[in-house]
Amino acid sequence: MRPSTPDPTDDSTKANDGGLGPAMARLFGLLASPEMARWRVRMVVALILTVIAKLFSVYAPVFFGDGINAISGHETAAAVPGAATGWMASGAVAGFALAFLAYAAARFLSVGAPQLRDAMFAPVSQDAQRLTSVKAFGHVQGLSIGFHQMKRTGALNRIIDRGARAVDFLMRFLVFNIAPTLLELVLAAGVLSANYGWEFAVISLVTVGVYMAMTWSVTDWRVKIRRDMNNADNEANARAVDSLINFETVKAFAAEQRETDAYDSVMQRYAHAAAKSQSSLAVLNAGQALVMNAGLLAMALTAGWKAWNGALQPGDVAAVTLILMTIYQPLNILGWAYREIKQSAVDMERLFDTLALKPDVADAPDAKPLVLKGGAVTFDKVSFAHDGRARSIESVSLDVAPGTFVGLCGPSGAGKSTILRLLFRFYDPEAGRVLIDGQDLTDVTQESLRDALGLVPQDVVLFNDTLRSNVIYGRPEASEAEILDALERAQLGEFVRKLPEGLETRVGERGLKLSGGEKQRVGVARAILKNPAVLVLDEATSALDSETEQEVQTALAEAAKGRTTIAVAHRLSTIANADRIYVMDAGVITEAGTHTELLGLDGLYARMWKRQSEAGDPAMVLDAL
Repeated sequence: MRPSTPDPTDDSTKANDGGLGPAMARLFGLLASPEMARWRVRMVVALILTVIAKLFSVYAPVFFGDGINAISGHETAAAVPGAATGWMASGAVAGFALAFLAYAAARFLSVGAPQLRDAMFAPVSQDAQRLTSVKAFGHVQGLSIGFHQMKRTGALNRIIDRGARAVDFLMRFLVFNIAPTLLELVLAAGVLSANYGWEFAVISLVTVGVYMAMTWSVTDWRVKIRRDMNNADNEANARAVDSLINFETVKAFAAEQRETDAYDSVMQRYAHAAAKSQSSLAVLNAGQALVMNAGLLAMALTAGWKAWNGALQPGDVAAVTLILMTIYQPLNILGWAYREIKQSAVDMERLFDTLALKPDVADAPDAKPLVLKGGAVTFDKVSFAHDGRARSIESVSLDVAPGTFVGLCGPSGAGKSTILRLLFRFYDPEAGRVLIDGQDLTDVTQESLRDALGLVPQDVVLFNDTLRSNVIYGRPEASEAEILDALERAQLGEFVRKLPEGLETRVGERGLKLSGGEKQRVGVARAILKNPAVLVLDEATSALDSETEQEVQTALAEAAKGRTTIAVAHRLSTIANADRIYVMDAGVITEAGTHTELLGLDGLYARMWKRQSEAGDPAMVLDAL
């Protein structure tokens, strides 16, 4: 039995701590990728602007202190009898004015440079998000059907969305906020030590160190709460999407209240985690305020003491205090930014966990395109087991000659649909081989294989788009004449002509605006337009009423002309005229032959035919296909 593919949308299987190192490595790997090469100049300019902004931010308070010192010095001089006035006073005015002008210019540049940086870097960030989203979407599309059968669409979409937004957040806040803040702290310590004394550098470093340590420890606790919130959010979103998509089933079973109660249960878990998060935020804010004000007090007392003893001037006291407050400004959001950075690292890790998934079915390194020679299909002693089953099919062998019509029938769970999935190579057999025109499917590319196959399933699922888009889905380059021809052959031409908007009519989500027969005929038109070498009909009429079935059967007969056709049937009338019928039971082929031959065997096929005839099925006629 093949192992199950882990579900990345199931948070219970995850133990991600959001490692910052791996997240940064992936982020810089993305920025260094060839796809981002066109943005390299902007990246360098953005970094330069960031450094310039921090330099002016740190030195602006020094200019402000110089201005106050100039004023203080003039007042002291003016108080001395016989002090010089006139041009000397004018010089003092010019001194403090220039200092304040320098302060204003430095403050503007410290704010303006990051704004210019953000404007320049916006296209880089958006392109990085786009590349991440497209890469993840394309990778998920390429995963095997086993993954898509167990994944949760709503939760998976959240993983891709959050992972892409994490790229933007980490670039803007880690690269352009947190990292420059550390640079600013080093620069500030240097300016304080060089201009005013080493004590101020120590106070600033200790204060910021304690502030960051306390913030990180509390935020780590809050990240765990945030993870619980995300888990509940994923669950609520997935449940809501699942319920809304299947609203007809919900209403048919009068399960509206049950679905609402289940949604409420998940939202209660989210509300509990959200309330706990808000309470913990109050603890964090109080602790940050205590540390910040303790640092300011230490800085002011030290500067005041030195000024009292003549080591500093009044302006210097203001300068050292402003420098520390300048450092505090980006730290005000440190708790939030650190939590979001940690969460972004988690989101990015989960996205890359998804990108690390390998498809169960992959092209061989030397896979070649399928070369069609008529469309012969061969199953050579094929065995396969789905998850949870001891065996789905066992040593199945069958041959479908080019251009012939072959039917597959049998009880539910006999393995009929498994045969089709193996033909499309949604799975690889555990034993044996599946071949088309003598070529093992594991030796050809999946794209060329599926280009050669056309499918009309029991429930034709349409995209929420126009009729035209749905009909040409298998062959987008088809001409208008080819589209109209396919519609006529699928018994859909008159229906389309009666529509006010014709082929531009939107069909609704999953084609809900169309009847079952109309949807089936759209599926037939799609298959006819694709013109596949091998046509697969998977119980294509079993869900239809008898009158509609006859109409669709006519369309299917047209679609089957001139090509190899394999039909899985519940209603035996749909395959009674097949060139050969294979009867399956419990994963093996028990009977094979024409309709007449199988009736003569008086076996499983004969019993099924008799049972359907006695049930009064009006479709039990031999004019199908």
